[in-house]
Amino acid sequence: MKADIYNQSGKKVGVVTLSETLFDQKWNPDLVHQVVVSMESNARRGTASVKDRSEVRGGGRKPWRQKGTGRARHGSRRSPIWIGGGVTHGPTNEKVYDKKINKKMRTKALMSVLSRKYKDNEVLFVDSFSFEEPKTKDAKKVLESLSSIKGFEELKTKKRNAAVLSLSGAGEHNNNVKKSFRNFGNVEIKETRSLNPVVLLSKKYLIIENPEESLIALESRLK
Repeated sequence: MKADIYNQSGKKVGVVTLSETLFDQKWNPDLVHQVVVSMESNARRGTASVKDRSEVRGGGRKPWRQKGTGRARHGSRRSPIWIGGGVTHGPTNEKVYDKKINKKMRTKALMSVLSRKYKDNEVLFVDSFSFEEPKTKDAKKVLESLSSIKGFEELKTKKRNAAVLSLSGAGEHNNNVKKSFRNFGNVEIKETRSLNPVVLLSKKYLIIENPEESLIALESRLK
């Protein structure tokens, strides 16, 4: 399997050989769904919490006498039907949302998503991004250039969830890239080693920078 490599001006500059393990796997929607739901649950902090009637302050005295007032009988201002009272069946911070998911499942789901995106012509390989200094204007020109490539026209027009920009590693060079693209709400920056099904499925395109190193990083996750 081979794919074209482009520069940041949208010109073809080479070809990269792709591993069938990464980009030629069968689409497995059940596994992907299970992994995505588990990852989103594990990311949930579970901090939502309300007080029930036993935790609300006050209410130690009966609001009014039982009979003779013409009003409904009440025993406590902490009752859920009172304003400021407790909440019935509300969320508590005691609940744990974590779901177990093993490494093999997570890896297979990632490969399945990568293969699906590649077959749908949603994966773009770019040799490198070069910014002498962080500049949003230059990053915008890069997106406009890449949108001229057939199949990637929406990079320029899609206002939300356009692309994941996968960088090969850290360093001052990539810091300039991250800072140049960070003002774009439709582009998310990730290092290749941190790619996961949730991130990939949340955006239409995947742009992989420095494919030689990036593919090595992805293949290392299979071990």
